[in-house]
Amino acid sequence: MRPARAEIESLLRARKLDVTLTTGPARQPDAADLASTGVPTIDAALGGGFRRGHLSELVGPRSAGRTSLMCCALAAAAARGEVVALIDTCDRFDPVSAADAGLDLSRLLWVRESGNASRALRAMSLVLQAGSFGFVAFDLADVASPALRGFPFTTWMRLARVLEGTQTVAVLVAAEHLARSPGGVTVAFEPHGTSGARWAGASDRARLLHGIAMTPRVIGGR
Repeated sequence: MRPARAEIESLLRARKLDVTLTTGPARQPDAADLASTGVPTIDAALGGGFRRGHLSELVGPRSAGRTSLMCCALAAAAARGEVVALIDTCDRFDPVSAADAGLDLSRLLWVRESGNASRALRAMSLVLQAGSFGFVAFDLADVASPALRGFPFTTWMRLARVLEGTQTVAVLVAAEHLARSPGGVTVAFEPHGTSGARWAGASDRARLLHGIAMTPRVIGGR
């Protein structure tokens, strides 16, 4: 029994899936396993960036900084020459503001939905299965809680499984905690005042925080 267990653990480590192990030391990620967010303070809290091959999440109320960090991470990935994707469930993304913040739109696949969360989830699954994306964001921030609770309980497990062993970072953007994989993290933004915040955007409906000092809590991850 022990030799078989040791062999299984060795195979998991070879595929960089050892964060799922409950015994023994987990392998520390190499620099190549991490994707910088483009925000030094956030990268420091994450130990270098989001871990590739895992599902993470950005959660918090409106105007807390979650969308700004999402755009920074997309821009950083595009600047590294990666192709990135955004599943925009409620059509809230402002490409003008994102471009002003440094996102190369020519490297972005933008999937726009008008609030149909189920259809957006199918799009997310297809994008992850297609591969070749360095960073994929699934924006569910304005989706009502009942609609999210209507997803099968295995939804996030399936997405995490698709990501295993890939070089893709996937991030859920939501008002509250949804899910993360064993090597993923929750970046939780707290409500803050407006002092010191600079806004960018063409309208009140699609604004981005620009230049705010973000101090979110990082939960989970190894």
